[in-house]
Amino acid sequence: MTTIFHKSSPGRKAFHLPASEVKETTLSFQRQSKLNLPQLSEIDVVRHYTNLSKNIYSIDQGFYPLGSCTMKYNPKVNEDIAALRGFTQLHPLQPIESVEGALEVMSLANDLLKEVTGMDQMTFQPAAGAQGELSAMLMIKKYFEHRNESQRTVVIVPDSAHGTNPASANMAGFKVKTVPSKDGYVDLEALRTMVDENTAALMLTNPNTLGLFEKDVIEISNIIHQNGGLLYCDGANMNAILGKVRPGDIGFDVIHLNLHKTFSTPHGGGGPGCGAVGVKKHLIDFLPLPYVKDNEMIEHHELSIGSMKNFSGNFLVVVRALTYLLSLGGNGLEKTSELAVLNANYLYSQLEGYDLAHDVPFLHEFVLSLSRIKKEKNITALDISKGLIDYGIHPPTMYFPLSVPEALMVEPTETESIETLQYAAKAFNELLNEDPQKLKNAPFTTKITRVDEVKAARQPLLSVHQDDD
Repeated sequence: MTTIFHKSSPGRKAFHLPASEVKETTLSFQRQSKLNLPQLSEIDVVRHYTNLSKNIYSIDQGFYPLGSCTMKYNPKVNEDIAALRGFTQLHPLQPIESVEGALEVMSLANDLLKEVTGMDQMTFQPAAGAQGELSAMLMIKKYFEHRNESQRTVVIVPDSAHGTNPASANMAGFKVKTVPSKDGYVDLEALRTMVDENTAALMLTNPNTLGLFEKDVIEISNIIHQNGGLLYCDGANMNAILGKVRPGDIGFDVIHLNLHKTFSTPHGGGGPGCGAVGVKKHLIDFLPLPYVKDNEMIEHHELSIGSMKNFSGNFLVVVRALTYLLSLGGNGLEKTSELAVLNANYLYSQLEGYDLAHDVPFLHEFVLSLSRIKKEKNITALDISKGLIDYGIHPPTMYFPLSVPEALMVEPTETESIETLQYAAKAFNELLNEDPQKLKNAPFTTKITRVDEVKAARQPLLSVHQDDD
């Protein structure tokens, strides 16, 4: 790899500072060695980073059907609004009276998301979905401590849940028990045998990671609540039910939303994000501080779990989400979910020779199992994923959920056209008829072709030295 340091040439500059008008002063703290910065002209810098950007795949370049991650196109109007000087030039330590516009943004977003979810109050402090989960678990823990029910130390998690669910519960100090699935749904009989006076909560993704809406969610809610527990909703898949179902209306006590996915902020590479959390009335006092309600900053409550992130979280993500909400309105949000479900079902209908993990109606995403295909053709989920890259398509989620052998999870989202879906179906179908041995070496069109997955994971090269070839 050619780095910016390889291209350095002594004496070249991309920028010339004006002559200093300040008298030179010798500092007592000085470097012991020369500062090793690359020296390049402006055109060298521009070309280097432009060429690097061509090697990075994004939703702006092509189809990105990453299951359970909702990698949909993000309208550029969101970026335009978030880039307004009145938002970008704010400082979190400004006096409250000087940031009334920001308070109104958060208050309005709070009101709209309460309406969408059926919750009574939101916090935008968590920086991502996993931190939203952790916030919810910490609130549930403190809720039971406040009620002198500290024996409730168990959180139940379905076997199809996102891996962050059991991790978040464990980090909050709970013991995690796994409830199995039956035909893709939570096994009610197994759940009944697990719930007792030690149960604090059930963490339920709905729709679940198989793209299925938990048809027995009301009964699940009754089982948990009749035993004194709380019901948590992992809202990663809210993209499928906006305007159709409000989690707060079907028994959920708390939910996290990924504003950076469902409500359209570009994400990946570590940020930005916002794992907004919504709660019903009985959990409001335990929310992390500060949060905004009715244009006012709530900064103190003795039952609060404290702070999960500095200040009010990633404010500009909330700006983008609010822009998205106001642009679409209620009818528009409902339409996005209808299109997300339609696109997923249409794409699957165009596939030939693939098997659903569970042959039941699905919503915004579907999970394929290539177990039979692997036995018959020696073609694996990994082979199909690598082959899609040669078609300019980002691979779907592989080998998840863990309960599905040779799993491929596909989520086309609502923003893709019928032409894109037809092209994707063509790619899937052609790959299934490809020579298996040839497919083992895909992709062929990338700078780095098929790598040793195990070695790459266990012995990664995390840096490039200047003297490397």
